Amino acid sequence: MAAGQTLHMPPQIAYPLRVLLAALVLLLVSRPVVTLRPAKPLASVALGLVVFAAWVTPDMLFGYRHHWLFTNSLMPAAAPLPAELRHSFAFLAVRAGGSALLVPVVEELFWRAWLMRWLIHPKFEAVPLGSFVASAFWITAVLFALEHNQYWEVGLVAGIAYNWWMVRTKSLADCILAHGVTNAALAAYVIAEGAWQYW
Repeated sequence: MAAGQTLHMPPQIAYPLRVLLAALVLLLVSRPVVTLRPAKPLASVALGLVVFAAWVTPDMLFGYRHHWLFTNSLMPAAAPLPAELRHSFAFLAVRAGGSALLVPVVEELFWRAWLMRWLIHPKFEAVPLGSFVASAFWITAVLFALEHNQYWEVGLVAGIAYNWWMVRTKSLADCILAHGVTNAALAAYVIAEGAWQYW
């Protein structure tokens, strides 16, 4: 991401390149720790859809996103997707695929598989997946929220939901599936409704 900004790459080049590089790193490094066999697939899909609904419902019902609590110098609104890319099937396919298939794996590895355990003990591999310590749970949820800038409040809801699901299922695959369903539903909504502010 930093290289793309420094080199002023256009998004139609920068985003697919990021997806490709991240996918290669995952394939080379993460295969031993990533299993894609969820223990509770139907419940994980349902949770993903609930988080999607929580993500878009506040804007649909109340439209408060321009309040200073959500758009300010610390949490600026994301730059809108350029108009020409909104009609590019290839770009939208890569963007939706990256969002639904790659981002959930990367983020769940970082937030739930690593950070939540590392906050319990620096030798995180000795901490079983889904171990609950309140401070680790809430710090991870808050940091996950802040990553989402002006969508921090729904990011917090999502972070709490995914953290809870990790504690409940002890399964990285279930969290990846839930997160992937949320992102896939959001991508479909963005494209179908032209709700580009979410991208």
